[in-house]
Amino acid sequence: MNRRKKGNQILKARAKKAKAKLASKNSPRYISKAERANFETEDTEVIQSIPED
Repeated sequence: MNRRKKGNQILKARAKKAKAKLASKNSPRYISKAERANFETEDTEVIQSIPED
């Protein structure tokens, strides 16, 4: 690999990393299985604690 190609490859890699860092993160935060189960039990407790007229 010649010097010019190697230099361009390094610069492209740096630009790609910088662009990825600036890109918006649209994916939701990961919630573990245990946390989901905990949220579910809290929701059912809240629903059961509401008195029905």
